[in-house]
Amino acid sequence: LCYEVLLGGEVIGTIVYEHSGSRTVFLHTIVEPEFRGRGIATTLVKAALDDLRVKARPLSNYCGFVSDFITAHPEYADLIDPGHPGHPHRR
Repeated sequence: LCYEVLLGGEVIGTIVYEHSGSRTVFLHTIVEPEFRGRGIATTLVKAALDDLRVKARPLSNYCGFVSDFITAHPEYADLIDPGHPGHPHRR
């Protein structure tokens, strides 16, 4: 499963995830090299986390980029499942 960013019908950014019971598990965030440095991953992660909040799905995170995003935006930290947090936040 994935969240995607499309540009002209082409996938240029993706968050790969799976479901584990009631949790969503983020695995990787990928942006095509020619589109990096434009804030695409940040926009994608924010949209995906906002979607999880609306769906009331806790997150287990194994993606370093998402960890860094949540550290920089602690208002999303409550989405992390305390029993299954996944990858620890980087500091």
